[in-house]
Amino acid sequence: MSERNMPGRLPPLNALRSFDAVARRGSILKAADELGVVRGAVRQQLNLLEAYFGVPLFERENGRLVLTAKGGAFADSVGIAFGILARAAAELSEGGRRVLRLGVPSAFAVWWLMPRVADLQAALEGIDIDIVPMATVEPLARRADLEAVIMGGEYRPTRDITAIRFMEDEFGPVAAPDVAARLVLGTGVAALAGAMALGSRSAPSLWDDWFAESGHAPVRFAAKREFEDLLLAIGAARSGLGVAIAPRTAVGDDLGRGTLIAPYGFIRRPAGYSLSIRSSDTKDPALVRLADWLSGAGAG
Repeated sequence: MSERNMPGRLPPLNALRSFDAVARRGSILKAADELGVVRGAVRQQLNLLEAYFGVPLFERENGRLVLTAKGGAFADSVGIAFGILARAAAELSEGGRRVLRLGVPSAFAVWWLMPRVADLQAALEGIDIDIVPMATVEPLARRADLEAVIMGGEYRPTRDITAIRFMEDEFGPVAAPDVAARLVLGTGVAALAGAMALGSRSAPSLWDDWFAESGHAPVRFAAKREFEDLLLAIGAARSGLGVAIAPRTAVGDDLGRGTLIAPYGFIRRPAGYSLSIRSSDTKDPALVRLADWLSGAGAG
């Protein structure tokens, strides 16, 4: 029996770390920066791992490294394994007290989760919740350091990831009252053609989704401006820069105060918000309590 196929023998840990980093970051350079090594060292570890298994884990497409089908499946499992190790190490360093690291879109954290965080912490008595804001939301499969991630929009979980939907979503265009009056937005959606459309790189498809799901024909905006985060786009709309597309939960206070108006109302977005966890963790008592609390708070 060859050494490569000996039962229970694991590949070299450094090779697995390099593979995991490249799979998550999609780049040898970014993986090398994360690991604090040179690119050649990462390439060497990838070559070692492919030689160990005797199958290619990556292929090149237009100059980019792309996981093969077998490489993708293995990357999911490696990510889960490193996540388990990271959690065990954190619990050991904390003297056994459980810490849940939850990735949350930064805008969603500010407008919905943080006002409820005291209730969340009370529901998770004995467990510390570490909320990690994410300006650019990454799927859980790419974040071995997190135990769960809140995802919005049309997210489709990958193999080994379970998505638990806990809240519906409504979204629509919003603008400051003087901007809405100047553009005469009340006359119909066609009036948006005179507006600067405000969007965000953290939720880049919101405008396209709104036109598609509302049944209105898309318009050609006078100008577009994209911000790093949805919170910035909403702030720009509040200041009168243009018209933003936003979830209703994000602008409820603005609508109540009259600093923003929604000239076309809001439409329901079927996907809503989901808690994504690793399928191997679906019976974890702490994550079950988190999912139950989110479901209750989201229905309220």
